[in-house]
Amino acid sequence: MAQKGVQLDRETFSCSICLDLLKDPVTTTCGHSYCMKCIKTHWDGEDRKGIYSCPECRQTFTPRPVLLKNTMLAVLVDQMKKTGLQAAPADLCYAGPGDVACDFCTGRKLKAFKSCLQCLASFCEKHLQPHYESPRFKKHKLVEPSEKLQENICSQHDEVMKMFCRTDQKSICYLCSVDEHKGHDTVSAAAERTEKQKELEVSRQNIQQRIQDREKDVKLLQQEVQNINRSADKAVEDSEKMFTELIRLMQKRSSEVKQQVRSQQETEVSGVKEVEEKLQQEIRELKRKDAELKKLSNTEDHNQFLHSYPSLSALSPSTSSIQIRPLSYFEDVTAAVSRVRDKLQDVLRDKWTDVSLTEVDVLLSDSPAEPTTRAEFLKYSCEITLDPNTAYTWLLLSDGNRKATLMSHQQSYPSHPDRFTYWSQVLSRESLTGRCYWEVEKRGAGVWVAASYKNISRGESLDSVFGRNDKSWSFDCDNNKNKFSYNKIQTRVSGPLSSRLGVYLDHRAGILSFYSVSETMTLLHRVQTTFTQPLYAGLLVGYKEGDTAEFCQLK
Repeated sequence: MAQKGVQLDRETFSCSICLDLLKDPVTTTCGHSYCMKCIKTHWDGEDRKGIYSCPECRQTFTPRPVLLKNTMLAVLVDQMKKTGLQAAPADLCYAGPGDVACDFCTGRKLKAFKSCLQCLASFCEKHLQPHYESPRFKKHKLVEPSEKLQENICSQHDEVMKMFCRTDQKSICYLCSVDEHKGHDTVSAAAERTEKQKELEVSRQNIQQRIQDREKDVKLLQQEVQNINRSADKAVEDSEKMFTELIRLMQKRSSEVKQQVRSQQETEVSGVKEVEEKLQQEIRELKRKDAELKKLSNTEDHNQFLHSYPSLSALSPSTSSIQIRPLSYFEDVTAAVSRVRDKLQDVLRDKWTDVSLTEVDVLLSDSPAEPTTRAEFLKYSCEITLDPNTAYTWLLLSDGNRKATLMSHQQSYPSHPDRFTYWSQVLSRESLTGRCYWEVEKRGAGVWVAASYKNISRGESLDSVFGRNDKSWSFDCDNNKNKFSYNKIQTRVSGPLSSRLGVYLDHRAGILSFYSVSETMTLLHRVQTTFTQPLYAGLLVGYKEGDTAEFCQLK
């Protein structure tokens, strides 16, 4: 134990170049200390146009620093010499299993201190001294001890491979470049390393950016979990308070609502956690990849770099970016329970016995009841105008872009990618979500009233017609017949023929209803589906000149 402590002290005051106790110690501005002679010899051997570096941390200095003797270190080293700690334990200097041995030692070999890419040999501290002292070794490239130096020798010509063939993507020697690689795109290994180093840095930047993106996504997911839990907890708390007001008869319903929320909460949190785990796994893989590339980036052996780079540079496909929904989770449960409470309070005052359990279930699970009177529909009325950028060129828009008329000549609309180019159709400017109601007054037999996604086709194909695809729903009453169309399927609809159609949309509930509007509201057809995008009101005015359709002003 004492011997180990002595060696630690000696290493603390040793020069990392000569590995001996410091002689005339000097300290660079980066904080590392060397023998004055060692660091000067090292800098004399650097040929980097006035740029000098620290052998340990690689920090560069411009101009060459003026070094002064570190008197405190000199005193400490002198004290260590007086205590007899000049020599390190001999066993620590000899090469063992896993060490690179000096190629010039005879008998028991010492550990190599450096390898030379020009000599293709490894040297212990003693045998390395000529590389520091002799001018003939000034331009030799010294690297950390390596056992792979022979990989730099051309197996065919027994020459050092200092070139790279870009045509065949392999390291070659000079004789190869004038022999079997003649006419190929060849450069020096150093030049190719420079190019690949640039690519490596770009790859690292991409990895680091992806790490940052994924870490942001993880934070969003963690926030999503908190929001889900907070919303669920509040929904449960509010539900319990409301059901308490309905005394013991509603305790069972309260328990069921609580279970429903917790079950959905567990499902949602589980799904988010699963995505989070995938992102964490991708982050770990990216960090591992980045560490490998960083290690490769720091290697000084060009050929080893070029040999390893292709297998490390490729990146696996990224996990697609996540989409966080608007912050609305279990508030609908709270609202539904509130309506049940108000309803039951009214019922308890009047005729409780007439209320069935089924009615309560509907109130709990379904959206607010669909309006039944025109006055109720008008509560959800919205002002709709037509988008001139979508209008077929033979349609005239008027009355504040609320009215479309089929003309006998083209209108002077500018070119636009959203325009219908073959069918006489037009979409609204406004996107429709939530609960909306609008009415269309039509004149002529060739008018279809529709609701459509924005990305419906605009070309000549029949797939571009409202109701002939899975992106739009249309209703028409031409030839004295009511018809509903969706995804190329037409359905004959019974009911009164009317010049005014009312359209009711509950986007969240997936309800789209068409009504005949007169003194009363008559339901003609109801769609129950799931809408995946905002909807736009649409008109098709296409049989004969003068046919019109107009969005009515309801407010």
